[in-house]
Amino acid sequence: MSPPEPQRRFEAIYETHYPAVLSYVRRRTDSPDDAADVIAETFTTAWRRVDDVPAGDEARLWLYGVARRVLANQRRGETRRSALADRLRRELAESDPAASIEHDHREIRAAFARLSPDDRELLSLVGWEGLATEEIATVLGCSRANVRLRLHRARKRLARELESAGLDLSRYGARAAALVGAKS
Repeated sequence: MSPPEPQRRFEAIYETHYPAVLSYVRRRTDSPDDAADVIAETFTTAWRRVDDVPAGDEARLWLYGVARRVLANQRRGETRRSALADRLRRELAESDPAASIEHDHREIRAAFARLSPDDRELLSLVGWEGLATEEIATVLGCSRANVRLRLHRARKRLARELESAGLDLSRYGARAAALVGAKS
């Protein structure tokens, strides 16, 4: 028993025009997966609308038109997905404390790196090593008063760098915010 007429017609269209449609689609897509999706959708449409497919070489042009619309739909869908993903990333970054903290940490590291080596060393002795003013004076070979003055100035410069990076210093306490407004 032979297949019904619409099936035979579709098979003939597929066998005749598949290579041309494949070439058309591959030149317009970046990945084999995308090309496979477009080919599948194009020939699925041809199967559903086999009676609408013109005869002869006009079928190839009709299939190109279908593939063109499928490609356009695929691009619009990708654009929507990308826009949605970008929006979700922004919303998550705004609402996710961990993402906000990571952003702050990057900005803090960058602000710290912009300080002079002397300021970084002084702030590191306090923050990382946990040294007191007297201990820092011993390490640096200067007076405690000199350490206090240099430390105050280094903190002010760091606070200004952090403020210029757009960080809200009030999150780190009134003392941190006050350093930006302090003169000298």
